[in-house]
Amino acid sequence: MSKYTSFPEPTEDQNPFQDPAVTQHSSNTEYATLDLYNPFDKPAGPPPPYEASSPSAPAPAQTPPSRTTPTEPRNYGSYNAQPAVNATTAELLRKQEELERKAQELERRERELQSHSLGPGATRQNNWPPLPSFCPVGPCFYQDINLEISQRFQRTVTIMYYFWMFCAFTLLFNLISSLAMFCADTSNGSGFGLAILWALLFTPCSFVCWYRPVYKAFRSDSSFNFFIFFFIFFAQVCVFVIMTIGIPGSGFSGWIVSLALLSKSTAVGVIMIMNAILFTAQTTIGVFLLKKIHSMYRQTDASFQKAQAEFATEVMSNQAVRQAAASAAQGAFTAPR
Repeated sequence: MSKYTSFPEPTEDQNPFQDPAVTQHSSNTEYATLDLYNPFDKPAGPPPPYEASSPSAPAPAQTPPSRTTPTEPRNYGSYNAQPAVNATTAELLRKQEELERKAQELERRERELQSHSLGPGATRQNNWPPLPSFCPVGPCFYQDINLEISQRFQRTVTIMYYFWMFCAFTLLFNLISSLAMFCADTSNGSGFGLAILWALLFTPCSFVCWYRPVYKAFRSDSSFNFFIFFFIFFAQVCVFVIMTIGIPGSGFSGWIVSLALLSKSTAVGVIMIMNAILFTAQTTIGVFLLKKIHSMYRQTDASFQKAQAEFATEVMSNQAVRQAAASAAQGAFTAPR
């Protein structure tokens, strides 16, 4: 064995830890070992900067579902059902108040009719036109807008009554201006005569032919009287237009006659121009009232069929018409053959 293998002789000062394979690792401080690591030593450099991470959003808290108490009403419908119910309730309350107001108005009118009546079967005395007691001619009509006309239409009927009075005043002023024109030009006597005729004719006829029909139409919601008013008042508005124009020799102091006479007499021309302005206002108001009453008529239950039925009923209920029909039938039956 000693011939082939030889080991070096051990020496006393040889240290196995001084071997280069060991010392090259033990002297390196990059490797933390238990011999070289001291936890209490301060680091040579500053600590690395702290980088705060963005916190995540917290999860929303879930509220537990509310439970209705036995006394709390449960809403099994949609959340929008409550406003609709409130609107319906408000509409019903409004209609109820309107019906109560109409019922009170009907009761008031009934009490007033009973207080004004003279007895069972008695008729009210005529009160229009208001004539003095010594006048041999008495009133011809009974008129009480606050009593006979519904509160909804009282304002309209009152305006129509004032408009009729305005038309009568315009005709009276036309008579005065025609008299002034006759004084300035005596050759124009026919115009003054026609002005007198128009004042005497149009004033009562307008009251009977278009004011009384509209009064009775709003009093009893009569379709027949509505149609009479529309037909006659439309013709009256056409006459208003002729009055405003002022055709020479027609008896109306309109614009043509007024401007022609202004060169002859300034004072008379000014009076006639004022009359022409009144005629213009009369025509404008007439057109406006015609349109207004027609729009109110369309809101009522009136119709042409009801007008025909009312006409047949009034004709057959008229005592004079029935007597005339009976006399004609009796004469035809007893006529010799």
